[in-house]
Amino acid sequence: MLKNHIIISTCVLFAVILSACQQEKRLPFYGERHAETVKDAAGNEKIDTVYQTIPNWSFLNQDSVVTTNKVTDGKIYIADFFFTSCTTICPTMHRNLMTVYNAYKSDPDVMFISHTIDFKYDKPAALKKYAQKLGVDGPQWQFLYGSKDSVYTLAEKSYLVAVGEDSTAKDGYIHQGYLVLVDKDRRIRGAYDGTKEEQVEQLKKDIPVLLAEYKK
Repeated sequence: MLKNHIIISTCVLFAVILSACQQEKRLPFYGERHAETVKDAAGNEKIDTVYQTIPNWSFLNQDSVVTTNKVTDGKIYIADFFFTSCTTICPTMHRNLMTVYNAYKSDPDVMFISHTIDFKYDKPAALKKYAQKLGVDGPQWQFLYGSKDSVYTLAEKSYLVAVGEDSTAKDGYIHQGYLVLVDKDRRIRGAYDGTKEEQVEQLKKDIPVLLAEYKK
């Protein structure tokens, strides 16, 4: 868990610096990568870089509907991990994320995915109440519930976000407040501390940069 924290914290710092310095607007890739031999349309072999991707997933959403990764097909999305009874970073994180949601509310190419880490309490009904209180309505922002193993594994192995139960923590859980930007090919392209307004503002600036990659 600490290793993931160091990795993603370093990546966030690097991404912010890189985003500010790039002459050609293109966001970095996060996570593991490896070289692979592929063939182009003419049948010629070449070495290509394959980046870590978010695997298939299936959870219940706030409307008790089975929801899979297919809802993000053809879209970029922002993912985060939270729980509805959180009194520490979640309120700030989602208040800041709401500004992003409102900015892209009418854009069909942008989605929002929030995974609860409270597998004991945050059933769909609790998520629905939370979404309504937050001011979210409609399918563009999905609040998802799943088993402890499925959600925690997805968070730490795929999104590189540390989460966990902790009896010594104020609310019983610990997690990082990162907003993870994922492209249409399910690759991580940014991670932003949702509790810091300046990083959330950077996320707003990076979303159109990422969308532009698919218009070239």
